[in-house]
Amino acid sequence: MTDLFRPRLRYVLGPDGSPLTIADLPPPNTKRWVIRRKAEVVAAVRGGLLSLDDACQRYKLTIDEFLSWQRLIDRHGLPGLRATKVQDYRN
Repeated sequence: MTDLFRPRLRYVLGPDGSPLTIADLPPPNTKRWVIRRKAEVVAAVRGGLLSLDDACQRYKLTIDEFLSWQRLIDRHGLPGLRATKVQDYRN
């Protein structure tokens, strides 16, 4: 019965180690995705602040796009999220 209601977390640790709340996340109408914003969204999903579906809906992302951000962070760290370096980091 307790599985039906899971309270949302109030904050998670952001990419820089500071607390990250829903209010700290990029606005839903974000058009310019810099490294920090991408990393914050990934940290929010990984920490349970947002679900993957919620993040994709909120930011109009495809699941593949979000998963690519996650994969780039895992493989190359935050510099992997640089739009100018995408070709360097692709397999």
